[in-house]
Amino acid sequence: MIRLLVGLGNPGSEYVDTRHNAGFWWIDGLARGLGASLQVDRSYHGLVARVNNAPGAPGPVWLLEPMTYMNLSGKSVAALARFFKIAPEEILAIHDELDLSPGQMKFKQGGGTGGHNGLKDMQAQLGSANFWRLRLGIGHPGHKAEVANFVLRKPPLEERQAVEDCIAKSYEALPLMLAGDLEKAMMKIHAKPPRPKPPKPAEPTTPPPTTPETTP
Repeated sequence: MIRLLVGLGNPGSEYVDTRHNAGFWWIDGLARGLGASLQVDRSYHGLVARVNNAPGAPGPVWLLEPMTYMNLSGKSVAALARFFKIAPEEILAIHDELDLSPGQMKFKQGGGTGGHNGLKDMQAQLGSANFWRLRLGIGHPGHKAEVANFVLRKPPLEERQAVEDCIAKSYEALPLMLAGDLEKAMMKIHAKPPRPKPPKPAEPTTPPPTTPETTP
């Protein structure tokens, strides 16, 4: 089961709405939904909330936003995980993903970091890549040299809304994650919306009868 939910991002008002902070958007929205308050905790180098009544969870769940800047995210995650004896398999990292378009998301365990510095540091500090990941698509600028600037810029409104729609949908799978039913959570997150039913063909109308013309 998932006991620690970590949103990856950068602290500071200048980064709040940038693509690299999609993980923070997720945690902020969840905290509002659960009525939780994120507080600075210097022991864990981040903003932390403990939630005792999260849906589906048999025990307390921690929300975390590392305040270490992205490249040192693992310092914060490992400090909290060690103290509360949370295994890598019980951690979910929510982060921006260049290889998915806005409006797409993927849920997986382990795997490569794809060059994401926050994930790299988590893997190094935890000594394992076996944590779970919710990858929120932000798209790719098209050239590797442009990536650094791209992730630190604000997306246009329609792209931000596409990410927010994914975030809202992912919350529906949260009780399954917290209860330990991760396969069902994955199926729910990856499920495609049902196709709209085609409209019924209009029924043919019968023209009114005509009367023959008469000559006077």
